This record gives sequence, structure tokens and C-alpha cells, in this order.
Amino acid sequence: MAVTKGDTRRCIVWFGQPAGNERARLTKAGWFIRVAEAGGHGGVGMRNGNTVVALADLRQGDAASIAAMERMMADHPGLPWLSLIAPDMPAQEPSVNRILQASADFFTAPVDLQRLLDSLAQLGGEVPALEPGDVGITGHSQATRAVTASVRKYAPVELPVLITGETGTGKEVAARALHGLSMRSERPFAAINCGALPPNLVQSELFGHERGAFTGANARRIGHFETAAGGTVFLDEVGDLPMDAQTSLLRFLQEGTLERVGSSQSIKLDVRVLAATHVDLEKAVEQGRFREDLYYRLNVLRLHMPALREREDDVVLLAQHFLDAFREQHSTHARAFSSAARQAMRHFAWPGNVRELLNRVQRAAVVAEDALITADDLDLADVPHMLEARTSLGSARVAAERDAVINCLRECRFNISECARRLKVSRVTIYRLCKKHRLALDDLR
Repeated sequence: MAVTKGDTRRCIVWFGQPAGNERARLTKAGWFIRVAEAGGHGGVGMRNGNTVVALADLRQGDAASIAAMERMMADHPGLPWLSLIAPDMPAQEPSVNRILQASADFFTAPVDLQRLLDSLAQLGGEVPALEPGDVGITGHSQATRAVTASVRKYAPVELPVLITGETGTGKEVAARALHGLSMRSERPFAAINCGALPPNLVQSELFGHERGAFTGANARRIGHFETAAGGTVFLDEVGDLPMDAQTSLLRFLQEGTLERVGSSQSIKLDVRVLAATHVDLEKAVEQGRFREDLYYRLNVLRLHMPALREREDDVVLLAQHFLDAFREQHSTHARAFSSAARQAMRHFAWPGNVRELLNRVQRAAVVAEDALITADDLDLADVPHMLEARTSLGSARVAAERDAVINCLRECRFNISECARRLKVSRVTIYRLCKKHRLALDDLR
């Protein structure tokens, strides 16, 4: 098939031989497959304007062809690669391991074709489409689906929503989604960080003031609530509001009216209030730092934003989304993430959550030298070692538990009741531990 000048095409340069079902599925999805020989003289054959992804099919490769693929990777550092391996192939063999580490992703036969298409879509600059109705909430994990379902359910209801979760989990994103799916979507959305407002100016910022209300008030000022009339006000870190502002907010939620600072005239206003906090408001109520009646007014509907470590399936998808957005605004060699980088991102704890992921991806996009961002670029090179250490520690704990049970059983002459008493557990637990560690009591006796 010839490619005329000006045409664009999504092309897979397949070093090896695709199976019939693989070729059919990829062709149906719009990918043109060009079978090539790693040791051939034709090279990759990239054409300007085309999206090209190389695929190293190691399933039938001998040592010579695998070495040739490795050289091809080195010759084309700006080209994203995927790899296919046989289930019995030794992945730790040096040449194979180097190819897998340099690949954006790799697959074991039989190939999960849908996952392969998803990886190709990301490498081709196409992030999988969000579900209909989503407004900026990216991800397909179970935790994200639960959030999306709640957003859809809460959006059309004219009631306050309290959004909870750790710092950086996307509470404002959820608030904007609630606003965007509501009947107020064409009206203003005002996001206010309550923790960033000077305590002596909170009332004025939120509810406005009259001229002469205090020193420096040279003119009437409209507050954020009036500015968002007919729309939505999002109060981030609502737990940081001082007591006088809490009282004014409670009055607004109860009566739908507010008073500007320096005025005794009530102003009727139609605004939906969304609030967010990363602190425990129940504890703040117990400590007298937050009004109990205001807490119940805000906590009519509750939406919890999961931490990124609870969304392992979303991490790579979010990272690619952030990278593609960065590429639209800045020049960068980076197009995707190496296999090692993806693994590191999936296993990192992400204490700063989505915000930390965004920052690391943007920094990596600047420093990356090749098409694939590495774990080093993300400053996550130590993650595999940390994971290995945790695995080793876990194995040591399991071994210690097994030894403790065996030794206690022997000391008690395999009297289960006595063993349970010494280990301070129930008889059922002893039997469960024996089953867990595959301890056959008859054989041990």
C-alpha cells in the first residue's frame, strides 16, 4: 500500500510475524502493519506526518534477530517500541531484558489485544476517551468509577456537597465536575481557598463590604458569593474558616441570604455551595474549632476522593494524559513512558497524590532525552529496590510465622489447644495457619 504525499497513517513496524487474529484486530482499529526484518537493510521506514510505533516480536526470534532488534532500538532512540514475548522466554536473559526495559510496554502471549490497542493509542497521542458525561475526571479504576458515579448522582441535586480526601487528590476537579454536570453549568463557578485568605479579610472576600466598613474600604466591594450568583461557590479547606465567617456561612445556608460587612441589609442570593477539606471535621467539631450545626449543613452529600495509591490502574493513564497536555504547549522529545517507568509509577506510594504525579511528569518531559521517559527522568529509579526490599521483608515475616508455628507445635507435642494457648490465638487460627503454610500435622508428627 502506497502512502501519498500529505497522507497520514498510524503504522506499526512489526519485527517478526503477527498472528492472523493480531493482524485482523489491529487493522480493524486503523493501524497499518508493515512486517520488517530486524537484520534487513530497509530500516524502520518512518514517513513525515505518520504515527509510527515499532514492535519487537521476540516470540520466534533467535539470538541473532534479538541482537539485531536491540541494535535497531539503539539506532532509533526517538521511536517508541513495544515488545511481545513467549510465556516460557527467560526475561532475565541480558538481551531480552534490555529490550523489555527500553520498551514502553511489553506483552506475553497470548496477547491481550485490547491492552495492546490501549498502549498503541497512548503512543499515538490518543488518550482513551473518557466516558460520556465525565468532566475532567480521568481514570478507569474501580475507585474512580465510584467517584464518577457519585458525581453524576449528586450533580443535578441542589444540595451542598462536602468533598473529602488527602491534599492533591483532585477535590477541585470533582467540584468543577459537579458544577459542569449541573443545571448551573452556564453560570459562574467561584473557587476559593479558605486557608489562603487573611483572617481579618475573610468576611469581606466571601460576602463583600460597604464603603467605609473598615479602614481602607474606600468603595463598595462585591464578594465571591455575589460574583457567583446563579452558579456555584467551591470553598476549599473550609475547615480553616474563622468562627465569624462560619456563622455568616451558616446563615447563608439556612436562609439563602448574606450581609456585606458594614451593612445591615440582607441580600437574597441563589448559589450552590460545595466545600472541601483534607482535615477531620468531626474532630474539629469535638475540639470546638468548627461549628457542629455548620458541619451538618455542609455534610448533606459526601464525596470522598481516593488517594492515588488506591488508583493503581489509573496512574499510567493519568501520566500519559499529563504528558500529552504538556506536549501541546511545549517542545519535548518525550512521547510515552518506558516499561520500567510504568512499573515504578504503579508501585510508588505518591504521598502528594495526583498533584505530585503532574509535577513529576512535567519535570521528566523537560529533562528526557529520548521518546520514552525513564524511571530516572521521573526520579523514581529507587522504587524497584524499595519494592524488592518490601517483598524480602514480607517473605521474612512469612518464614518467621511458619517457623514459630512449627516450633510451638513440636514443643507442645502437637497438642493444638496448648499451642493455641501459648501463641495466644484460637484453635481455629492454628488450623488456619497450618493450612496457610501447608503444614501437614500427620507428617510433622
